[in-house]
Amino acid sequence: MAKELIRLSDCVVKFDDEIILDRLNLYINDREFLTLLGPSGCGKTTTLRIIGGFLTPTSGDVFFDGQRINDVPPHKRLVNTVFQKYALFPHLNVFENVAFGLRIAKVSNDEVKQRVLEMLEIVNLKGFEKRPISALSGGQQQRVAIARALVNRPKVLLLDEPLGALDMRLRKDMQNELKRIQQELGITFIYVTHDQEEALAMSDTVVVMDGGRIQQIGTPEDIYNEPKNAFVADFIGESNILDGVMRADGVVELFNRRFQCLDGGFAPDEPVDVVIRPEDVDIVSEDQGQLKGVVTQVTFKGVHYDTIVDFSGFKWLIQTTDYCPVGSRIGIKIDPDGIHVMKKSAYSGMFGDYSSYSEEYDEIGDATMEPGGEDSGDEE
Repeated sequence: MAKELIRLSDCVVKFDDEIILDRLNLYINDREFLTLLGPSGCGKTTTLRIIGGFLTPTSGDVFFDGQRINDVPPHKRLVNTVFQKYALFPHLNVFENVAFGLRIAKVSNDEVKQRVLEMLEIVNLKGFEKRPISALSGGQQQRVAIARALVNRPKVLLLDEPLGALDMRLRKDMQNELKRIQQELGITFIYVTHDQEEALAMSDTVVVMDGGRIQQIGTPEDIYNEPKNAFVADFIGESNILDGVMRADGVVELFNRRFQCLDGGFAPDEPVDVVIRPEDVDIVSEDQGQLKGVVTQVTFKGVHYDTIVDFSGFKWLIQTTDYCPVGSRIGIKIDPDGIHVMKKSAYSGMFGDYSSYSEEYDEIGDATMEPGGEDSGDEE
């Protein structure tokens, strides 16, 4: 049975009457890898700062191991933080950067040496002790920052967009590395990111946030396969989100056609949001399709084609290994387990139509070119 380590209870944060966190309730278990995921300004960094002691909630309580710690300063919490900007000391070599906190704590030289070398081995920097920081790559500097944060043996490591400055290949390597380090040391990691893929790849638990509120908490599989509302469905992976009507348990109507699904528990004829993931749609000949449409755009993605199909003016994204040229008429089939039905929410009608698909891709391209990523530290 997992043991609870941290609890945020009814936490509110306000700046000049603007609510940044809105009655946030969250508990985090010992040895858990938990990720706070959401767009810029959603409150995830604020949540991290409250746990670290850099920010006191306007109201609400923070508990660590059952003790209320609202007034405990950061240096007295069993918590360390790795920021996106690593804040390493350029005049000190790798060994002394990692040893810095131990020296301040007046740890004996023998113990400093033993703990620093042990930690450098864990982060795969054995033999780098005498290197100057300027001679290290971004990924190596990242590892030094992690070793420095872990050498003090905190119970919790907070990571605020720590991979934001790294290129894609290195990010993937470091994701695997962080998960390995967390499991090897058996401590709690609380990780902040706006990168959905990163959250799904690394976490035991994902907390999806928007507007200072938690939208959903669950395992990566739950969040992806069973999103609670249109925001979560849109934010985690690609989604076609459609207006539907639940005619009966296991029967949902879309575009005046009835589809078998696995969902139930809705009122008869209740309006709902329906999520269909692009990879769950099969392209068939027009006469065999449950719905018929026209291909309006095709983008080759290496493993598959991103194919945009117009159904009665609503554009769907379909990910398929079959090439269908622009202008071709196709049918689609969806198995019952490819349809996920959600309650209507404040986010209904805001997402899911791919008419602006190419512009979205341009924006994503622009965002990744910004130095330091989109969430460079001053989120809230």
